[in-house]
Amino acid sequence: MVNRKELDPTSGPWAPFGVQLRRSREAAGITQAKLAKLVGVDPSYVSYAELAPLDRTPPSEAFARDVDRVLETGGTLHLMWLQAKHSALLEGFPEYAGHEARASEIRIFELGVVPGLLQTEAYAGALALADVRRRDITPGQADERVSFLLARQKLLLRKTSPLIHAVMDEGCLRRVIGGPKVMREQFEKLEQQYERGNVVLQVAPFSMGEHRPFVSPVRLLTLPDGSLFGYSESEGRGHVERDDVRLLDWRRRYDRLQVGALAELATLELIRAAWKDSHG
Repeated sequence: MVNRKELDPTSGPWAPFGVQLRRSREAAGITQAKLAKLVGVDPSYVSYAELAPLDRTPPSEAFARDVDRVLETGGTLHLMWLQAKHSALLEGFPEYAGHEARASEIRIFELGVVPGLLQTEAYAGALALADVRRRDITPGQADERVSFLLARQKLLLRKTSPLIHAVMDEGCLRRVIGGPKVMREQFEKLEQQYERGNVVLQVAPFSMGEHRPFVSPVRLLTLPDGSLFGYSESEGRGHVERDDVRLLDWRRRYDRLQVGALAELATLELIRAAWKDSHG
């Protein structure tokens, strides 16, 4: 019997990538040798990538892309590669993104800006550039941030794409990011979400006032086993939530948010009205 080393996903920054690589490969019924042949590398390279040694060079980005293609993982491994390489994410967000990549349902509440999964590249770029001008991040980190976001968005196109329920505070529509052209493209992208069967989009109007259940952005994931995983942000800080009692409270609050927010057609009307208002 072949000696199979158990992998510890907490052993280092590249360990989650190695664990997911092995899981995806075994789920496809492919040996290390066969996968190596399909992506054009030596079998030892696949083993090396799965073991994720702390003291050596990590697997290449091209390898992550090729394995995604061969195993039809919908870009999950490339996303995890970017996650491990990234240096401009808030604390806790890389862990959240790893869970997001396999979630069956994603609930989002956002303040001030359009949720990342629904942003255009230009809108995301304008936000990143603003952080560069404030010297919060470098130009290279800004590029990494946008690339990472676009990789996350590709996961929405995978065969088993998650159901996304996004509620935006009305301020997300009223706040101009990147100028009129960027906003026009962003509003058009939001309208296009109505053509997708896995995206529900609502707006929490200003008229909700103090009855809005959340005061900070919140992301709540339902994972394949039915468990919940949460993430929230405050100024410059991210927070991962794992406590079951707290997460159930978040879900109840989100249910109230959905009831109080505008219905989809009313949301679409408000999106169009916001575009008209921004142009006088």
